[in-house]
Amino acid sequence: MGAMIEELEAQALKLPPKERSELIHRLFVSPEGEPEDTPEAIAPAWDDEIARRVADMEAGRTEWIPADEVMKEVRARISGAKAKSDNAG
Repeated sequence: MGAMIEELEAQALKLPPKERSELIHRLFVSPEGEPEDTPEAIAPAWDDEIARRVADMEAGRTEWIPADEVMKEVRARISGAKAKSDNAG
């Protein structure tokens, strides 16, 4: 399956940005389907969540991790997953 994914990725990267964005959206929502509510209906809940998170940060109830550390960890996980996929395929 690894070769198939690589071929799909290569083809997807040849798409114009707008079509690539549409493909990303379709793939992203496909596991769970389209959201039940409109963005306008969902926005107030996001506003509340953002306010709660900002309050937690300001009150010192959250752990801050520098972006460079987060990106280093993400890259390591991606590399590990790719290596695991390459070894399985």
